[in-house]
Amino acid sequence: MFDLKVIQTVLTQLEEERGIPKAKILEAIELALATAYKKEYGKRGQIVRTTFNVDSGAVEFTQVKMVINKDQIYMDEEDAPEYDASTPEEDRLVRYDEEKHMFVEDARFIKRDAKVGDEVVFPLEIKDDYGRIAAQTAKQVIVQKIREAEKVSVLAEYGEIEGTIVSGTVERVERGTIFVDMGRAIGMLAYNEQIPGERYKQGERMRAYLVRVEETARGVFLRLSRSHPKFLEKLFEAEVPEIAGGTVEVKAIAREAGMRSKIAVFSHDEHVDPVGALVGQQGVRVQTIMAELHGEKIDIVEWSPDTEEFIHDALSPAKVIEVELNEQMQSAKIFVTEDQQSLAIGKGGQNARLAAKLTGWKIDISSIDGDKEVDDAKVEISEEKTETIEASETPTAEEAPEEASEAAETEEVTEEAPATEKVEDEK
Repeated sequence: MFDLKVIQTVLTQLEEERGIPKAKILEAIELALATAYKKEYGKRGQIVRTTFNVDSGAVEFTQVKMVINKDQIYMDEEDAPEYDASTPEEDRLVRYDEEKHMFVEDARFIKRDAKVGDEVVFPLEIKDDYGRIAAQTAKQVIVQKIREAEKVSVLAEYGEIEGTIVSGTVERVERGTIFVDMGRAIGMLAYNEQIPGERYKQGERMRAYLVRVEETARGVFLRLSRSHPKFLEKLFEAEVPEIAGGTVEVKAIAREAGMRSKIAVFSHDEHVDPVGALVGQQGVRVQTIMAELHGEKIDIVEWSPDTEEFIHDALSPAKVIEVELNEQMQSAKIFVTEDQQSLAIGKGGQNARLAAKLTGWKIDISSIDGDKEVDDAKVEISEEKTETIEASETPTAEEAPEEASEAAETEEVTEEAPATEKVEDEK
C-alpha cells in the first residue's frame, strides 16, 4: 500500500529543509487516512482514528465513542435548549449520536471501570482501496497540515530573533513598501520605516531591524524597519565589542532617520571611554555605521546621572554657559552666548529637538548679550532671545521600545569631519 522508502525520504527532507518535525507529518498522514476511510466506508457522525507505523507500513483503523451520562444530552432538534454566549461549553447539552456517544452503563459492559469523559475504542475493518474523491480529500488534508506545521516552525524560528538585525534580498517594491525575501518568510519594509532618500532595486541585499513577526491568513510576515532607533543600537552592538560584552551600555537614543541621531552611552568600567569605544580608532567604527545609514550624522554622548551635565552635553557641539532646571515642569532653561544660539538650536531646531528627545526634558534656549558679564553661579539677563524645544511624542525606550530613548553627553561625527580628535587626545 505504501512505499515506505519514499515516505522516509520525504519525512527527512521536510524536517531538514522546512523544519517540520517527522511526528507532525505522521500526524497529518494518519488524519488523512482517517478522513479518506470515513468518506469511503464510514457513517455520518463517526469518529475514526488511524495508527500508521512508518517502519512496517501497518495501518490500524478504530472507531471512538465518548462515554456520557443521560443528563448530558437531548435526543431531538425540537428539544434543543437555547443558550447565550455566557454559558460555558461544559454546561451545554449535546445532541445524542449513537455513532459517537455511549452511555456509561453500556460502556461498563466493555470497560469495567469506564466513567464519564472516557473513550471506548472499537477496531474497524482495514481497507486499502479508496475512491478518487476520498484520495483527493486525503491529499488536501496532508497539504493543509504540512502548511500549518511549517507556519508554526517559521513563527518559532523568527520569533527567537525578533529584535535583532536580519538580512535578505529585495523581492519587489509595491506602493512604497519593500518586500524582502528572508528565506522561509517574507519581510515587509513599510514606507514610513525606510530611511528617507534610500532606494533599493530588485535582487539587492539589505539589512533591517526585525520589529515583530506577524501571522496572517496569507502566511508569516516579518515587519522590518531601518528608521527604528533600535536599528542604530544593534548596528553599534555588532560593531563595538565593548557593547556586546556589556562593558559599555547604550542608555538612550534620539533619532531622525537619514539626517541625524544622538546616542547616549555609559561605561561600567572606569578605564574604558564609552565615547571612544563607539568612535573607534580614527573614527573607523562610527564611519562604518554612517555608511550603512547612507551618511546619517551621529552624535555620540556620554550619559551622566547628573541632569544638568546630561543636558549640557546633549546640546553639544554648542557651548552651554548654564543650565537651570525646573523639576516640577520637567523643563530646563539653557543659557548660551549669541554666537552659540544658532548652533545650540541647530538647522530647523534639530539639535535642540534631538537633545530634548534624548533627555526627556523641555528645553528653553536663551542667548546672552556678548557685553554682559557672566557669573559662574548665576546669569542675569535683561534682554534674551529665546527658543523653546519640547520633547513631546518621545517616551523613553523602556516605556516604548519602538520609540527613541533618552539621556546623554556628546561628540558630533560627520562624513566631512570624522571624529578623530578624541582618539588623538587619548594617544
